[in-house]
Amino acid sequence: MNQHTFTLSSDFIELHNLLKLLAIAHSGGMAKQMVAEGLVEVDGEIEFRKTRKVYAGSVVRAFDEEIHVVAATGG
Repeated sequence: MNQHTFTLSSDFIELHNLLKLLAIAHSGGMAKQMVAEGLVEVDGEIEFRKTRKVYAGSVVRAFDEEIHVVAATGG
């Protein structure tokens, strides 16, 4: 399984945008389709909401990819 760490630049990121930014989906449309088809898990549960807000501490899985979402360190 390929593991990624994504550092938030705000409080949250929408699920389909996360998949697109990390190139797990080649486009926003593909990311939305993946979610709609039940191919994505957030914190161990299948997620069907394309605009699900993903916060620091969440783990997202799609295919052979695992994304750990972390908060930006203060500065």
